[in-house]
Amino acid sequence: MESTSTGTRKIKVLLADDHQLFREGLKRILNMEEDLQVIGECGNGIQVLEFCNHQKPEVVLMDINMPVENGVVATERLRDIFPDVKVIILSIHDDESYVFETLRKGASGYLLKDMEAEALVNAIRSVVSGHAYIHPKVTGKLINQLRRMTYLDEIGAVSGAAATKESGVKFIAGDNNPLTRREAEVLRLMAEGKSNKLIGEYLYISEKTVKNHVSSILQKMEVDDRTQAVINSIKNGWVTL
Repeated sequence: MESTSTGTRKIKVLLADDHQLFREGLKRILNMEEDLQVIGECGNGIQVLEFCNHQKPEVVLMDINMPVENGVVATERLRDIFPDVKVIILSIHDDESYVFETLRKGASGYLLKDMEAEALVNAIRSVVSGHAYIHPKVTGKLINQLRRMTYLDEIGAVSGAAATKESGVKFIAGDNNPLTRREAEVLRLMAEGKSNKLIGEYLYISEKTVKNHVSSILQKMEVDDRTQAVINSIKNGWVTL
């Protein structure tokens, strides 16, 4: 970020969308904010990489459907080369499969293009602060998908490395997973929406022990709430489609 004459820090934002009128509308909205500044516009993923080679935005608002190179591919390449640059997907698609894929490629947020301007601005600030941000409409679908995945795992349809390509659903405990086996179980039940009491009953442990596990999970994942923990587990590749 850079400072203005009034001392306010400016968050540098790059817009990546193949519709110029849409970019112009976003630019007007964001530049009205004292702490935001649009420093460039791109119409495809290749241009995003070229731009970032010369200037370093803090946030890229990335459309999925762009010509030459789409937003999913561009997100993965951008995060590999410039890991400090945050990517927020801005899309018309509310399908949870898009969310899984873009988070897995390194995006820090997924927003829908029909969201209100204030929510968009808050999402940018949240992501810059180190949090993930998912559109509320998409979050509901995401949680439902996680519940379906958990059910498939419990009935034996899908289980760890035994997950097949045909099923498309699998749980992955990667080398970067800081959670213990018990914490992973608690996180899985959190994704189902179970309360601490129900988690305790399911795992035959006390509610106080569950609370301790939840606190440990949030601390290890550096998040503030359960939803963020579930979202980050997807982003880190521990849960995937």
